[in-house]
Amino acid sequence: MNDKLYLIKLGEISLKGGNRHTFEKLLRENIREKLSECNPKFEYQKGRIFLYVDQDTPDEVVTKALSTTFGLSGWAKAYECEKDEGKLFGKIDEILPCLSFKNEGSFKIDARREDKSFPLSSYQVACKAAEVVSKHYPSLSVDLKNPTYTLFIEVRQKIYIYTEGEKGIGGLPVKSAGSALLLLSGGIDSPVASYLAAKRGLKLDFLYFHAYPYTSDEALEKVKKLASIVAPYTSGARLFVLPFTDAQLEIKRKSHVDETTLMFRAAMMESAEKLSKRIGAKAIVTGESLSQVASQTLDAMVFTDSETEMLVLRPLLTYDKEEIITISKRIGTYETSILPYEDCCVIFSPKHPLTHPVKSIMKEHYNALSLSSEIDKAMENMMVFYYDEWGKEVDK
Repeated sequence: MNDKLYLIKLGEISLKGGNRHTFEKLLRENIREKLSECNPKFEYQKGRIFLYVDQDTPDEVVTKALSTTFGLSGWAKAYECEKDEGKLFGKIDEILPCLSFKNEGSFKIDARREDKSFPLSSYQVACKAAEVVSKHYPSLSVDLKNPTYTLFIEVRQKIYIYTEGEKGIGGLPVKSAGSALLLLSGGIDSPVASYLAAKRGLKLDFLYFHAYPYTSDEALEKVKKLASIVAPYTSGARLFVLPFTDAQLEIKRKSHVDETTLMFRAAMMESAEKLSKRIGAKAIVTGESLSQVASQTLDAMVFTDSETEMLVLRPLLTYDKEEIITISKRIGTYETSILPYEDCCVIFSPKHPLTHPVKSIMKEHYNALSLSSEIDKAMENMMVFYYDEWGKEVDK
């Protein structure tokens, strides 16, 4: 076979029982969608998925696809040969110049003989392979504990040879846990929440509340950019943009000043529930972190949750800001999130917001606002943007 080969190691999926094949199938589908133009083919063998792509596929393309796909613990570019002693060591001799080895430091051979019919034991394979490595790199010493380089050899249906690869992002394949709607703002938190929710297998769509002209078109472009950065992790996504100006002005006009932020949040929950039912989402996801700001106290969450019958998930509930920032930098959203274009919640926030609302009183106040018509009108004028598995905006 002339295709390039990548050996994929499964993560949490390998702990699944009778439904494991469902998770593996979703993982393959998610990879196939990203690499559809590379003619991907898969083989499965106990704890491994072998991915074949066209020979001219750039390694960077595969790396980007696998590094944004949940469900795998790691992967490596690999080489294969038939189960023949001579061909094995001939193959090692052939590919060593293509690997990252240099003639300094130390090395180790990690040989595993899954097929016990192979005439050489794992130890014998390791010793003979070490002789080949030493021929090419005579200055390398053997170190079984902390080697500079490790050459892996797995004897299965065929023999597979590879070096230390890339670490995967773990989690479960997107779509394995159902679908949800995430409230995406232009801040640091909600993009991180989307990453963590997708890591647990949720297929996400995004909802952004746009209060033009109080929030600018630049603020909308900022959110669209965030959606495009996160979309590879969520295997594509839709961004729903809800024009929320009239609803927010109505809240500001009728509400007690210190309650406005909480009324905004309640109206967002009501809107999110309506959209979720329309698109078939089973839960609402937010970027709230307990006690980070006034609207995220326990009492505030109890009230805002009361405006929806849907399950509300908060992946960041127990994270502090430094932890959230660390993840945002790792996934590439931080620099966009800190651009100085504020969202509608910040624009309309009171100076001294209520932090410990009484649920029964707040529900009475919220019901008195009668926002259903404003929310329904906003839904009629909602815009939708589509992002593919690579984060590219596409037409639908």
